[in-house]
Amino acid sequence: MRAGLGGAPGEQEDRKDSNATGRKVQRVLLLVLALNIAVAVAKAAFGLLAGSVSMVADAIHSGFDSFSNIVGIVALYFAGKPPDPKHPYGHGKIETLGTLVIGAMLLLTAGGILYEGYKRLIVPVTPDITSVTIAVMLATLVINIAVSTYERRRGEEYQSQILVADSQHTRSDVFVSIAVLGGFLAVRLGFPAADPLIAFAIALLIARMGLSILYDAAQVLTDMMDLPCDPALIQAMVMDTPGVTGYHDFRCRGKPGEIYADIHITLDPALPVAGAHAISDEVERRLKEAVPGLVEVVVHIEPDDSP
Repeated sequence: MRAGLGGAPGEQEDRKDSNATGRKVQRVLLLVLALNIAVAVAKAAFGLLAGSVSMVADAIHSGFDSFSNIVGIVALYFAGKPPDPKHPYGHGKIETLGTLVIGAMLLLTAGGILYEGYKRLIVPVTPDITSVTIAVMLATLVINIAVSTYERRRGEEYQSQILVADSQHTRSDVFVSIAVLGGFLAVRLGFPAADPLIAFAIALLIARMGLSILYDAAQVLTDMMDLPCDPALIQAMVMDTPGVTGYHDFRCRGKPGEIYADIHITLDPALPVAGAHAISDEVERRLKEAVPGLVEVVVHIEPDDSP
């Protein structure tokens, strides 16, 4: 028996809540996009004027922050579309595909920065560091700290995979900016080779972030059961349901905020069909209350054949 079919009123409400959350996430991304563009333009302009490859690399990173915001907005638009005959589980994993694109872009960015840093080592150029350049880096650093904190908190609140991933991306920009400022200090102290070396460090940091995002997205796409489905909590919720004598084969998959699960429960074989159905509905209700983001549960009923 299947509980919680796609047309059930409860699930329709879950879909509406999910769509409303998606719109909130898109608004957050639009705000972050505007701030990232401003930060990238400022870093690029002053980095080119100063001839600092590490500052330009940081600007490219900030620019990809902006592009990742656009990818997120587009992915969320398609992820919010309702289920259809070809996609009965909805389109939620398009958000995960968006995170894959962001991870891939980060790896490409890291490769480009490594190449530029290598060229600067071969043909050294001492950047022109001024108080204005340092002031720009400090200002954008403060903005990035505020943006990453805001984005992470909203991502956790809305259980948005793409917001959390994007906040990690932005947070890496904070460390990148700190590294660039360290490079400026090294150049001022008479070590111009520090600038391309800092660019190498930036590239490795970006690559590490990209690989982390790709790994997390792959776990969702391969249906890894690494979700808030605590086995002890599941056991307590199911076994405390009146009429349930046992359960097995509990499984869940999906992404934070959109989890699908199925479970086998055993009941007294003498129960009428209506009574068994009522118990399965109660199991579904309890599981949805216990597991954040659980949108559908398939409850399979079996007779208890124990003595």
